[in-house]
Amino acid sequence: MMTDFLFIVKSLIVGVTVVSLVVSLVLGRALLNYIARSLWTRKWTTILTLGGVSLVVFVFAAVLMLAHGVEQTMIESGSDENVIALRRAANSELVSQIDRDAANILATQPEVALTADGKPVATTEAYTVINLHKTGSNDMGNVSVRGVTAQAFQLRPQVKLLAGTMFRFGTREIVVGSNIASRFTGCEIGKQLKFGDDQWTIVGHFEADGSAFESEIWGDADQLMPAFGRPVFSSMTVKLNNAGSFDALKKRVEADPRTQYLELKIERT
Repeated sequence: MMTDFLFIVKSLIVGVTVVSLVVSLVLGRALLNYIARSLWTRKWTTILTLGGVSLVVFVFAAVLMLAHGVEQTMIESGSDENVIALRRAANSELVSQIDRDAANILATQPEVALTADGKPVATTEAYTVINLHKTGSNDMGNVSVRGVTAQAFQLRPQVKLLAGTMFRFGTREIVVGSNIASRFTGCEIGKQLKFGDDQWTIVGHFEADGSAFESEIWGDADQLMPAFGRPVFSSMTVKLNNAGSFDALKKRVEADPRTQYLELKIERT
């Protein structure tokens, strides 16, 4: 008797399950057909809606990629021990100006590290932008040009020669970052680039551990500044003698009337 009862219960459960599946399938197909007919009836509204959603997704993804690129640049281009000085309120090196007197004063502060022969570990630099033709499309693109001093390589040890030779100070020689060499025409070693009303010979390519410096052209600051008619530096970078001396250096610079127009920042922040 119990066996017959269990059989009846199981049969009912199976029957209900099958009926539910059939109903769900029928209703599901009907619902899908209704949605399809509705979308076709309002096809232009549907297309515009999908286009709007796609555009929002694209813009959002582009913003995320741009933010990631900026973050990587800020993280990888500098060093925790390096302090960069710009003119106060200047949001980039491109619009910053630092005169030679202020640069000399900053270099002699006690918080600045010294080399083995007692010279400040500091570099005064000129920064500008030129236009070059992109490989393939031949479109014009902006390329950063940085004039440096010999101390720049001690401050940024990640900058290493990849091919050719390093430029000689006092000459119209330049080295090109690996990212520029691969993306722009005429950047091969031995070629000449014309900018700043002069010809500059490419003598080498360099890498910089994937940092933003690989998207720059480097040369002698004292050669590049007069070529672009710049009597002052764009920025100055110094190395701290210890990581905890930044606040003391900043306070000292802000208290001196000759340098208080400068704004100091840790290079990686």
